[in-house]
Amino acid sequence: MVRLGVARVCGRSMEPTLHDGDRLLVAWGMPPMRHRLALVQLPASPDGRPRPLSVKRVTSRVGDGWWVERDNPLEGVDSWLVGSLPRQAIRAVVLCRLPARRRGQSRRWVR
Repeated sequence: MVRLGVARVCGRSMEPTLHDGDRLLVAWGMPPMRHRLALVQLPASPDGRPRPLSVKRVTSRVGDGWWVERDNPLEGVDSWLVGSLPRQAIRAVVLCRLPARRRGQSRRWVR
């Protein structure tokens, strides 16, 4: 079952496409698609610490897994460092970037 949600970008690994603080509309449980952005669970760091969910670009299918990349080669972690990810590591597909709220703008949806 696909569920919609909102995620917030933290960090600079997807610049210039996305910026720190951007909000994204995501579809949880949607299958990955090549060339689309996705929320992924990267493997734990070498010292065993879990990594937070990350936004990456799904670039290709590799056997039973998916190859994901960052847009900013100077920041972050991607498949070039950790290898391909299993299907269950692709948690959600990014549908679009939501417009930034202006200071003082209501949080309610306007009709």
